[in-house]
Amino acid sequence: MTDNFENEQLIEALQGGSEDAFTVIYQRYWYKMFLVAYRKLQSKEAAEEIVQDIFMRLWRERATDRIINLDYYLFSAVRYEVVDHIRGNISKEAYLSQTPDFSALGECNIENQIALSELITAIDEGLHILPEKSQEIFKLYRFEHWPLARIAKHFKLSEKAVEYHLTKATKSVRSYLKQTLSVLLAFVSPFFQ
Repeated sequence: MTDNFENEQLIEALQGGSEDAFTVIYQRYWYKMFLVAYRKLQSKEAAEEIVQDIFMRLWRERATDRIINLDYYLFSAVRYEVVDHIRGNISKEAYLSQTPDFSALGECNIENQIALSELITAIDEGLHILPEKSQEIFKLYRFEHWPLARIAKHFKLSEKAVEYHLTKATKSVRSYLKQTLSVLLAFVSPFFQ
């Protein structure tokens, strides 16, 4: 397939599974998309990763995505991914600035490792009673730090629906942890009297 095709023809061929159409789209857009991402992030690696992720998603979801304007679709994807990348780094930096440097402490003691392991297990058990989608949304939001808009797009839900799943999952985890903690305190308190 040559580069002479109009975008509408490329979209149609891509949605039909044409690898040639995908190659033409990639060759036509990758560098422009890379430049947009690079200008915002000033990181060659991050810009390359973002563009690569977008093209992998374009190919993977070629039959289900409704693309009307290829330029708008691709450059909107770059903009969203850049914003997600920046947000992810901000939250990571904020977290690290609020967290003490544990490397100075040497090895974490076994009691802390066991407590952390038990907490993670308790959170998983609290989530386990929920539908799978609610579990996934909670984990993406709380552990992977995905923004609501990205989760909504990923699951093809409205942001309100995502908030509903998060609220339900958070209540479930809190309730489970509260029950687990009260049982643990009831068991442990006689030892400290």
